[in-house]
Amino acid sequence: MKKLLHIVATPRSDESRTLQISQAFLDVFNRTHQGWVVELLDLTRENLPSLTMKRVDGKYVLLDGKELYGDLKEAWQEIIAHIERFNSADAYLLSTPMWNFSIPYFLKHYIDIIVQPKFLFRYTPTGVEGLVKGKKMMVIISRGGDYSSDSPEISKDFQKPYLRSIFGFVGLTDMDFIIAQPMDIDIETQKARLAQAKNDAIATAEKFIKE
Repeated sequence: MKKLLHIVATPRSDESRTLQISQAFLDVFNRTHQGWVVELLDLTRENLPSLTMKRVDGKYVLLDGKELYGDLKEAWQEIIAHIERFNSADAYLLSTPMWNFSIPYFLKHYIDIIVQPKFLFRYTPTGVEGLVKGKKMMVIISRGGDYSSDSPEISKDFQKPYLRSIFGFVGLTDMDFIIAQPMDIDIETQKARLAQAKNDAIATAEKFIKE
């Protein structure tokens, strides 16, 4: 079976507005993609490995085009396990709120762990080559304020450009975004934006993966 990896970057569980939208997406995805399994990766519950000096030394070994060896190889086992889990998916659903104009720290931690030379990208004589090819990512976001293209606050959006850039860097260029905003202005606006985002998620889920 093919796998959709659902990467969750919010600690709010059922209270999360982001996850309410994602659930609307998954309800339809599960019904319309019978040959797929959805695997949950909740970053708020994962014991992600720290990027210690030894592990960073391993990264520079890889950048030099060499293989990990000895205690460096041992130190990288947890990192490689996360990379392999990421690479084993055929598509991705990323659920994340905006925190301080960008992404939650545990999502940044995860990205810093998996985006590694040799595994997700490599340098070539003509430039960087992303190694995550032929896959698709759905990104669902909720934000307290309005950072849309016609908002005077758009310059503060360091979230969507970063996510598009970092995943594009590793080859994941086929990305869709559903963004519910603003969610903290008043209750009526919140309800309307949440309903619209759920409708968008339902419509997108039906055609997300063309079999």
